[in-house]
Amino acid sequence: MKKPIVWVHGDCLSPKNAALLEYPDAPAIWVWDDALLEEWKISLKRIVFIYECLLELPVTIRRGDVAAEVIAFAKEHGADGVATAASPSPRFDAICDRIEQSVSVEVEVWSPEPFVDYDGYIDLKRFSRYWRVAQQYVFEQK
Repeated sequence: MKKPIVWVHGDCLSPKNAALLEYPDAPAIWVWDDALLEEWKISLKRIVFIYECLLELPVTIRRGDVAAEVIAFAKEHGADGVATAASPSPRFDAICDRIEQSVSVEVEVWSPEPFVDYDGYIDLKRFSRYWRVAQQYVFEQK
């Protein structure tokens, strides 16, 4: 891709996001996913935490339907592709498919560096549940 945009999502909210690192000068977007916010009943405390993380990233923040907003952003910037980080979310592939079909651009998915080396199930709806499992592996690796 010669003129990509970067789509940052909740599964890789980090300055070490592989797509941001690969394309540091590309315009980047975050979309508050209205459907997900409603479905998961995400708390205000978590929303504030996410927003504070976003303030440390070079992203344009929007709200609405994720695929529609990423598509609009790509068109606004004349992008020839969308770079993003991989996600375990069941919705991720559907969003990528909609983006590719709507603007006929490639969606390039980068695998993030794993935070912990763990193969088991972790409930990702609550950070505390994730952290209860992850912390033992994080501190074990040091």
